[in-house]
Amino acid sequence: MSASSVEAAMRLHLLAGAVVEWEESAPPEDRVIEGSPKFRTAVHYEAPDGRLFAGVWEASEGAWRVAYDEWEWCSLRSGRCVVTPDGGEPVPLGPGDPLVLEPGFSGEWRVLEACSKDFVVLLSPPADED
Repeated sequence: MSASSVEAAMRLHLLAGAVVEWEESAPPEDRVIEGSPKFRTAVHYEAPDGRLFAGVWEASEGAWRVAYDEWEWCSLRSGRCVVTPDGGEPVPLGPGDPLVLEPGFSGEWRVLEACSKDFVVLLSPPADED
């Protein structure tokens, strides 16, 4: 096996069968608009530099304000949500719907029916790396 093959293989991360621990959380009280939403997050992969991670997120019914400093790709597995950008139109989401949120996005995330999504998040580089 050549050195480039080994290097390429080291960049492949098989996640099937990985032991996953769920973390429970909730939005900060001052961001909750409606209900008492609760979250569960399982991170399946985190890059060595801690800036990229992927996993599954679940949420119960409710609504809260969001403000993104990071990039997020997600795809709803189950449930129903509505994401409404500040000053924009509501975007309904159901199973299979993909979404990208960019740094600077702010608005409301509303869960109409308990949901689950796959996600990949990329954090912005530290200010001294710009």
